[in-house]
Amino acid sequence: MMDEIKDWRFPFGQPVQIVAQADRTPKTVFVLGVYASAVHACWKSMDNKIVVKALAIASEPYIFWRGDNADSIIQQIVIPPELGKLSAANSQFNGPSGIALDKLILEPLGLSRNNAWLCDLVPHSCANSSQIAAIERNYLMIADQYRLSKPTVPPVPSTMTNEKRRKEIFDELLESKANILILLGDKPIEWFLRYFGINQKRLLDFGNTNTLYGRLHSTLIQGREFALLPLAHPRQIAKLGRSSASWYKFHQYWLENQAGTILRS
Repeated sequence: MMDEIKDWRFPFGQPVQIVAQADRTPKTVFVLGVYASAVHACWKSMDNKIVVKALAIASEPYIFWRGDNADSIIQQIVIPPELGKLSAANSQFNGPSGIALDKLILEPLGLSRNNAWLCDLVPHSCANSSQIAAIERNYLMIADQYRLSKPTVPPVPSTMTNEKRRKEIFDELLESKANILILLGDKPIEWFLRYFGINQKRLLDFGNTNTLYGRLHSTLIQGREFALLPLAHPRQIAKLGRSSASWYKFHQYWLENQAGTILRS
């Protein structure tokens, strides 16, 4: 991956970077998400019309970024004056998953980031379908004219992990010393957990009722015992874009009735 990523670029030239846990001291919980987010800019033309309301233009500065310092990051990116200007996109595009992780998962459990080791299946930013469409519609058509760098940020992969990546994640899990593994949504279950002989393949398999959602499940991974805590992805629990009303309601019940005592039971 490192050989490939050194050549990946966002629109306007910023490199795609690996985003990983910086604080490597022992933790209480290990949180596994899907893929790293990005810093999003609102691109406006010279006459102040919106070209793209939220264009990913840089890797998030730390894992599960909370959107802080978005303006200062974006101000470092220089674009041709004829193309207008970049400013921080609406806060709903910068750091909402990181804020949801803190406010709707860690804090209700009585934890902070000091207690959590954060990891993603894919440790770098990816371009979803809307980002790809925005690049094709607004950037590529003028790239040659203004000598803009070709954006090569990879699309969201259909295959989230391979054997090497799963080993890297498991090695991080061991390094973290955490005995509680929090899985955010279907993808960590599908692309990490099930490869260790676990029967469940998606969040639904752990139960979709108020009494079953958000419970600890004792399991063995490579002969080591962990407590699994499968939860809905921050997109679901914070209603970020298209999301499931059912998972939102289950999580609300969990917040009100279970979260505060689950690690003390």
